[in-house]
Amino acid sequence: MEIIQPLLQTAFDSLTAMDPLLLEMGIILVLAAILGIVLKALKQPLILAYLITGLIIGALGFFDIAEREALEFLSNLGVMFLLFLVGLEMDYRSIKKVGKTSLAIGLGQVAFTATGGFLIANFVFGFDLVYAAYIAIALTFSSTVIIVKLLSDKGSLNSLHGRAAIGLLLVQDLVVILILISLNALEAGGDVGIGSVMRIIVGGVVLFGVMMALGRSAFPYIFRKIAHSQELLFLVSLAWLLFFAVIVKATGFSIEIAGFLGGVALANSSQKFHIASKIRPLRDFFILVFFAILGSMMAVSDIGGMIVPIMAFSFFVLIGNPIIVMIIMRFLGYKKRTNFLTGVTVAQISEFSMIFATLGLALGHISNQVFAIIASVGVVTITLSTYLILYAEKIFPHISKYLSIFEKDETVEDEESDLDPSRPIVLIGAHRTGEGIMNYIDPGDLLVIDFDPVVIDELKERGVKHLFSDITDPHVLEYINVSDVRVVISTSPNLKDNLDLIRRLKRKNVSAKIIVRAENKREALELYDEGADYVLLPHFVSGQYLGSIIDPEFKLDRLKELREIDLEFLTGKN
Repeated sequence: MEIIQPLLQTAFDSLTAMDPLLLEMGIILVLAAILGIVLKALKQPLILAYLITGLIIGALGFFDIAEREALEFLSNLGVMFLLFLVGLEMDYRSIKKVGKTSLAIGLGQVAFTATGGFLIANFVFGFDLVYAAYIAIALTFSSTVIIVKLLSDKGSLNSLHGRAAIGLLLVQDLVVILILISLNALEAGGDVGIGSVMRIIVGGVVLFGVMMALGRSAFPYIFRKIAHSQELLFLVSLAWLLFFAVIVKATGFSIEIAGFLGGVALANSSQKFHIASKIRPLRDFFILVFFAILGSMMAVSDIGGMIVPIMAFSFFVLIGNPIIVMIIMRFLGYKKRTNFLTGVTVAQISEFSMIFATLGLALGHISNQVFAIIASVGVVTITLSTYLILYAEKIFPHISKYLSIFEKDETVEDEESDLDPSRPIVLIGAHRTGEGIMNYIDPGDLLVIDFDPVVIDELKERGVKHLFSDITDPHVLEYINVSDVRVVISTSPNLKDNLDLIRRLKRKNVSAKIIVRAENKREALELYDEGADYVLLPHFVSGQYLGSIIDPEFKLDRLKELREIDLEFLTGKN
């Protein structure tokens, strides 16, 4: 030990002699990477790894992250890039798709959650009006980043509950942006009068409108001209964002709000997905610093005496928030399963809630204790809601009978279904692969089962009989007379869903031929073992098809004929 200790001291002295910022960033990144690997294995989002990194650094006293100006600047850039990507999603199509239903769910959820949170904070725990208002607003917003990632991993983004959740989140994002605009301007001016707040909101709305107009006219043209070079596209996008941040900062708004408005300006560009893919790594790096700072601030806060309110607010978000959404959707006429799967997506607070709390702390509106409560609720709810969302389909059958109060006798989903149970062919999934199959089947022989509202609308226009449901719904086969079905085709790429479908059909002694889809050879063999009559491997079949039209003399005489057939289908002239 006497030999090792001097060596460790020498190593420590060498490290501390390095550039402090380099050393601090190294510690943050190494800790975050290790924790990220662990939490990834536990199916948790990386945001938690960033927060825990800050907690460890703050608790061990390595250095005070929050007091480093350079790190604070990097964290501000992280929030700016985060809001820039949110702005990129605010294109005209997405806003139009929100619709009255999503608007009702979103605004209703915001109003009722904020009211419930305020009552708990003020009347139950005795927080003053300003503190209670901050807590209530922070509890209102859900994490778009986390929810979209989890729904995407589950393949549920285009499901009915997925679309409802995305619409709800879009409404939340619009509301939170208005709140952040107001707080950022108050940070610059310090005036908290109603008139000043209204002027700020109006100014923000005007800037938003100007950026939408530019995004509809000038920017799509400019970015089309430079789209040939990926490097130039990234450089110009970044230059625009930073230049615009300087301009907006001079008008009294923050660089974070500039990020959102800068993204709005590019949201209608056809290159926005490429821009987002290039900016996302920058966001992930800089936002790491932001959440690490939050974690370090939590570590030095005294939350030992606040365990009860933290648990109460966490319970309200985890249980109360989904119930609020389910009640609203019940009155809008959705089924209990859709209501439950949508409700669980909002069972956590957002990264924007923590940004909001940080701004409140900087303005002196809330104390360190209130900030720590909000951040702690974030850690608890993000951790638990991740599992709740991932396993919602497995949880639902066990609690379904208790959720009947969240379903009317007649629902809009029943109204959307145009069901004739005597069809000989059942096609599950009519998007992409399914659409191609439909092109060769007589509509009079076909029943389509799909959960995508857009696909359902298209089926209505084509006069195709349909059932607005989901392959994962255990009751879906009860809706049709399967004894009369001759062929069941599933275009779902989900192996588990297809295996469950085959087993359910076999249990009913269905004599119909079963055709399902697989993504690779291993899955295909597993489906064959389970009893599938044919397994569709899209890449394999497309290769077979192309190979069959290549004649021995390589004349490819059929290409012109096939091209005309495909063009008729693609243009809708068939």
